[in-house]
Amino acid sequence: MQLTTLATLALPALAGLASAQGASGSGQTTRYWDCCKPSCGWAAKTDSGKLIGTCSKDDQPLNDNGATASACDNGGSAYMCSNQSPWAVDDNLSYGWAAVRINGQTETTWCCACYELTFTSGPVSGKKMIVQASNTGGDLGSNHFDLAIPGGGVGLFNACTNQYGAPSNGWGAQYGGISSRAECDGFPEALKAGCYWRFDWFGGADNPSVQFTQVTCPSELVAKSGCQRSSG
Repeated sequence: MQLTTLATLALPALAGLASAQGASGSGQTTRYWDCCKPSCGWAAKTDSGKLIGTCSKDDQPLNDNGATASACDNGGSAYMCSNQSPWAVDDNLSYGWAAVRINGQTETTWCCACYELTFTSGPVSGKKMIVQASNTGGDLGSNHFDLAIPGGGVGLFNACTNQYGAPSNGWGAQYGGISSRAECDGFPEALKAGCYWRFDWFGGADNPSVQFTQVTCPSELVAKSGCQRSSG
């Protein structure tokens, strides 16, 4: 929870505030699914020594303490697990994962942390999503949440062709991915539900803006990723 002080009250225009207790502010979203091993699945970057789980080419947990190189690196064979796809808890709340960049912080403070996003634009305006930070990206802006959504575009890297036989630039456009729900029908079974989520609960929203605040991770996210910070 962000602590309120006289200093923060005097600076209401700040887009994001970071402290030892967490971060909050306004932010932006994009979407991706590149099938690569998430950055927070490398050597432990958390205060708990835990890391995001990764999977083999056939989508089985590696349980290797992060030792296997990413499939997006030469000779690597670790991939993003399909169970790190978003899902709806109810009509107004979803859970999922994201590549994250928080103003004034580093991976050692955001890896495996969770953030409640309140969407402030588009068809999901007013809905909430709690995401766990599983990744980062050199192309992300400040207070940026790149939502992990199957079919959301591979972006800079692509292991989906090797893992699932996706087209050379991934499914759909390299950035942004597919453009219709019907395209999800041809996806690997393990990724279909997350793909449909984008057009169902998410309403096909295109990079909506958010207000965010760091929160304690729901047990459902921790159970799937295997990662939690000591601070929650």
